[in-house]
Amino acid sequence: MLDAFTHETLTAYFSMEMALLNDIPTYSGGLGILAGDTMRSAADLELPMVAVTLASRSGYFKQTIDNGGQQVEQSVSWDPADWAVPLNAKVAVDIEGHPVWICGWLYILKGHVNGQQPIILLDTDLDENNEDDRKITHHLYGDGTNYRLKQEIVLGIGGVRLLQALGFTIARYHMNEGHSALLVLELLRRYAYQPEEVRAGESPYDIPLVRELCCFTTHTPIEAGHDRFGYDLVQQILGEFIDLASLKHFAGGNDLNMTYLALNASEYVNGVAIRHAETSRKMFPGYHVHAITNGVHPFTWTADSFISLYDKHLPGWCHEPDLLVRVEHNISDDAIWDAHSLAKSALIDRVKSLCDKTFSPDLPILGFARRMTAYKRPDLLFADLEKLKEIASKYPFQIVLAGKAHPKDREGKQLIQTLHSHIHDLADVIPIAFLPDYDMELASKLVSGSDVWLNTPLPPMEASGTSGMKAAFNGVPSLSVLDGWWVEGCIEGVTGWSVDEESGSVGNNDVENLYAKLKQVVLPLYYEDRTGWIKVMKGAISINASFFNSHRMMRRYATEAYLR
Repeated sequence: MLDAFTHETLTAYFSMEMALLNDIPTYSGGLGILAGDTMRSAADLELPMVAVTLASRSGYFKQTIDNGGQQVEQSVSWDPADWAVPLNAKVAVDIEGHPVWICGWLYILKGHVNGQQPIILLDTDLDENNEDDRKITHHLYGDGTNYRLKQEIVLGIGGVRLLQALGFTIARYHMNEGHSALLVLELLRRYAYQPEEVRAGESPYDIPLVRELCCFTTHTPIEAGHDRFGYDLVQQILGEFIDLASLKHFAGGNDLNMTYLALNASEYVNGVAIRHAETSRKMFPGYHVHAITNGVHPFTWTADSFISLYDKHLPGWCHEPDLLVRVEHNISDDAIWDAHSLAKSALIDRVKSLCDKTFSPDLPILGFARRMTAYKRPDLLFADLEKLKEIASKYPFQIVLAGKAHPKDREGKQLIQTLHSHIHDLADVIPIAFLPDYDMELASKLVSGSDVWLNTPLPPMEASGTSGMKAAFNGVPSLSVLDGWWVEGCIEGVTGWSVDEESGSVGNNDVENLYAKLKQVVLPLYYEDRTGWIKVMKGAISINASFFNSHRMMRRYATEAYLR
């Protein structure tokens, strides 16, 4: 089965998490969704790639909400045998002084048309391993620094070794965030000079060759988001994999910083939006950080009603999303509105089934769904309940919310509880629903069925954000803070609206600007000018969906990062 993929030279794409299907819980949020969209577009475009990730048999978690509005985490699991086939190879890595064996499962991701991509799921749940080691690849982002380091050893070092054992020929190693950066150490060892070839004071490794092989995408402008491991722990778990002096040279003098390891070993480095690349250059002065703005997979995130509409009027759009620029002239206003109404009806049905709340198809729905954590500011909309009520008294609207907080993020979990308190306080004025267990399938309903997509991060902490891009494919305009991709995507009143009055403005004015924009611009347009509203819907499609898609993103990666 692998013969179809091992006959040519490939780019290996490493990611700790990857959203393959809704029923395969190998992802927690945006990073995994992006990785899945990356490989879906790679399949559609038939790019020569292979992906490596962890099996994560126990996934992330299933979210329920108790009567007090508190998040409750429930375990979730899946069996790779139900979706993938076992591969006939095993490799070992030394962890804490003994070998840990790794096998792989092959999941074949099929493209929308003809292409397909091999996804290798790394698994340590083998009879050869002791009970603790069998669990290394069970829990996505499992608890504890020790566990995380072991996972990243399996992903980076084990992943490179398994690809070699399976007969893959790799021309580029693409690290999607720093979790897989230990692959650099495996490559350094693989391309070490013979002792007699090394002159005094020179590196024993072929560093230029390793740098040529590696490229790195950094995703987070938050310092805490970059994995660090103390060297005492590294030596305890990894041993003398390479000499400590060389390791510190690549990964930092104080501790092993996975981001610096990836930066120092990669010839090509990029951020995930123009603004994020600028922020990253400030965080990591001296490094050349390119910008390839993220995108989303066209077919995956477009509602059925819009797929049918685009197929009829813009055939080929799924492979060439830039055809969507013709929406303004090729598709009537009524057809756009009817397609949206079907998607909105599907969301309203989902609200009813999950929350037993009845939403009206005649009132606009504000949608907000993403990871629940402080910098995303999910509570910004509710900063002044009296003003929110005042707006709703003149222009009634509905709100739908969703998102998970990391089990260890107490502040994020408190935000969910706070949101439920606001839902209760506003119950008689504004219909609000919090949909539990945010996943791919639910996200698709939200981004297509809402009327306005809201995003309110604290700049410059939003690296890119992709939910608004998904909304654009469904004609849903964004009302967002100017950060991440929205700095590029916002054309005021054409593709949506900004919360900020000026790019980069941050502070208490965000609340006032948000309310003012809702009261004076967005809601009046919805209620008083249907033609003008649909024009903005078409702008979101023709300008943003045509550009902020993963086909464009992957074509840029192929030409700028892979084919160097």
